[in-house]
Amino acid sequence: MSSVLYDLPGPRARVRNRIIGAVTVLVVLGILAWVIWRFAATGQFSPEKWEIFTYTRVWVIIGEGVLATLSAFGLAAIGALLVGFVLAIGRLSDHAWVRVPVGWIVEVLRAVPVLIMMMLLYYGLPTVGVKMDPYWAVVIALIAYNGSVLAEVLRAGVEAQPRGQKEAGYAIGLRKNGVMRLILLPQAVRAMMPVIIAQLVVTLKDTALGFIITYPELLYVIKLLGSNAVYNSPLIPAALVGGTIYVALCLILSYIAYIVEKRSRRTSGSAGAELPLQDGTDTELIVAQTGAGRFGAGTA
Repeated sequence: MSSVLYDLPGPRARVRNRIIGAVTVLVVLGILAWVIWRFAATGQFSPEKWEIFTYTRVWVIIGEGVLATLSAFGLAAIGALLVGFVLAIGRLSDHAWVRVPVGWIVEVLRAVPVLIMMMLLYYGLPTVGVKMDPYWAVVIALIAYNGSVLAEVLRAGVEAQPRGQKEAGYAIGLRKNGVMRLILLPQAVRAMMPVIIAQLVVTLKDTALGFIITYPELLYVIKLLGSNAVYNSPLIPAALVGGTIYVALCLILSYIAYIVEKRSRRTSGSAGAELPLQDGTDTELIVAQTGAGRFGAGTA
């Protein structure tokens, strides 16, 4: 199938690709070596810069920052998924009085930067007599923005499904909500799972914006440690430690998402295999593949 999409490279093209790859690797290694040399030349690897990380209390503070980050991310991720599903269903509604307002809501929420939402909630609401905790300002802003993005992701996944999937559901007697819930949405979630996970990773990293409104998450703690003049302002070491923790959190999230996606595909495959085909028609084949026949038999 690969030869259908593009021509296979010949001997000269393979040599050229290898040369370009080798040059790219050398350039990246050269930049990395230069950065390490500059760090070493400016004393960023000196014991004085890293002394602050030898204290247990410092790691306790960092742990508290990680917990605050995960706390905001966990609630924001769940809320964004729920809001995304609701807005996506509203965007797919046949009723214009539902579809049009929901569409405007999605576009407005996607257009406003997350940081502006946080600042409006934390600094703007007190001007009208409403005081909001930094935690809720971070969570609500993340839910609003990422929920609107996930709504568009799910809508695109549903509309990308073949038309026969919907027709197969109607053919076995399902109503529109049954077709959406049992056939289209499960397939859309599986198809768009990489995009959903990528957006959740963005949600995790966007919690770092909370330090601007004094939410004590990981970046807020790292900034405080890096600006500590008593320990020679270890900004670079603190940034390296914080960046490593963020990378580890994102890798853990990606691995969990990979396990969930793998199990969901295995479950959907076994569900489709349990349904026998009788006449070999296209409708029965689609229903068997999606598992709609298994769940929709009682509904029909």
